[in-house]
Amino acid sequence: MPLTTSGATAPGAFSTKPTEKDPYKYQVGFGNRFASEAIPGTLPQGQNSPQKCKYELYTEGMTGSSFVAPRVDNLNAWLYRIRPSVAHKGFTRLPDNPDMESCFLPLNPKVHVSPTQLAWHPFSLPQDSEQVDFVDGLKTVAGNGDPTLHEGLAIHMYLANTSMEKRAFCNNDGDMLILPQQGRLDIQTEFGRIMARSGELVVIQRGMKFKVALPDGPSRGYIQEIYGSHYTLPELGPLGGNGLANPRDFETPVASFDIDQSPWEIVYKVCGQLHSCGQEHTPFDVVAWHGNYVPYKYALEKFVNVGSISKDHIDPSIFCVLTAKSKQAGVPLADFLIFSPRWDVATNTFRPPYYHRNSSTEFMGLLYGIYGGRSDGFQPGGASYETGFCPHGVSYEEFKKGSEGEQLPMRIHEGTIAFMFESSMMFTISDYAMNRSGKLHMHEPKMWDDLKGQFMNHIDEVNADLKAAGLPPLGSERKAH
Repeated sequence: MPLTTSGATAPGAFSTKPTEKDPYKYQVGFGNRFASEAIPGTLPQGQNSPQKCKYELYTEGMTGSSFVAPRVDNLNAWLYRIRPSVAHKGFTRLPDNPDMESCFLPLNPKVHVSPTQLAWHPFSLPQDSEQVDFVDGLKTVAGNGDPTLHEGLAIHMYLANTSMEKRAFCNNDGDMLILPQQGRLDIQTEFGRIMARSGELVVIQRGMKFKVALPDGPSRGYIQEIYGSHYTLPELGPLGGNGLANPRDFETPVASFDIDQSPWEIVYKVCGQLHSCGQEHTPFDVVAWHGNYVPYKYALEKFVNVGSISKDHIDPSIFCVLTAKSKQAGVPLADFLIFSPRWDVATNTFRPPYYHRNSSTEFMGLLYGIYGGRSDGFQPGGASYETGFCPHGVSYEEFKKGSEGEQLPMRIHEGTIAFMFESSMMFTISDYAMNRSGKLHMHEPKMWDDLKGQFMNHIDEVNADLKAAGLPPLGSERKAH
């Protein structure tokens, strides 16, 4: 028989394929209105809240913005679940975690101000004799503001060695950007499952329940929590429509649910306090959902670097993966930047970061690899910090290499992902980070001792140039006009 001209038809919308290290599927995109159903035909058609849902499921709405937010900023989701979240047994205040902080106003005696650079060696994992899960292992390092003000942020470490079992966490204070550094995180959310490794970020938005299992054993990582805002992609300006973190590379889970009807504990964080809520059913019983208020992950290796291909530096905002707006127009609450493998080709240019004093506060960490010239002891699982306008830059050795080395096109940061939490806000430092972590060390100022005033070796040359220009030599007495 003759061949027909028909081709092929996709069986459905694109989703990722499971791998050996990540057994889950994901929908792709950033800011999309997604839809997912674990049982086909569960989502209601043409409406959100029918009189009766299929299988007698309960409808539950969730908003991530005000009801009247502009359409571009309006965030919500509709969940169809076996039992609604309101079916619980009440709340009990839990003891404070002495290593977790949420109020970063200087009036709080438990936070500290540092005018100088600080650094921390890799934060220690719990002892084998302890059982510490993700929630109990939260340790605050620094932050700004307060969740009750609906603006500010907190930077935490998580240091855990035990999976959460019939226990979930719900952060009512802010969105959490989670960066695994050691060990994968197997995260179960109401929207589905996410596996995250070192080199990936996960965002769990405010009010979403999740639990964390540790498939690789003891685990460590970084968290940036933001109050009163959500992460968005930075504007690209003259770059056009492509580059940096492309929207199609973000991944959101597909619906996945359990039918467990046994006791669970949900730990809520509200105004920095922890509260326990018991219920007789799993919180992960969402059979279907749709909306744009969702958890997601992103592999940082997919970031499309841009930079100067002629001379000089472009501002470090070109390394921004995600940003969060503050209440002041044009000023971000938080930028999340990464430094990953790329080409450096600028000619007749000092290629390392130039010495600078920025208005922004900078907090750096290292997921894997080597990031030279930052400070002594900057290792994966550690951190460094500079407040706004604190002078900083590379060591003398890096300056020397950058000033005198042959300038061939070269690859930099191979096998490395370092990151920066940058903010327009001023940070205070937690008591844990300053006094109890045991990992604090000051930047060694001697790394800059050899940055001598080389100008003074050129006084004769300078005076000759001044004379040629008809100007008095250096050191001559100035005459009054």
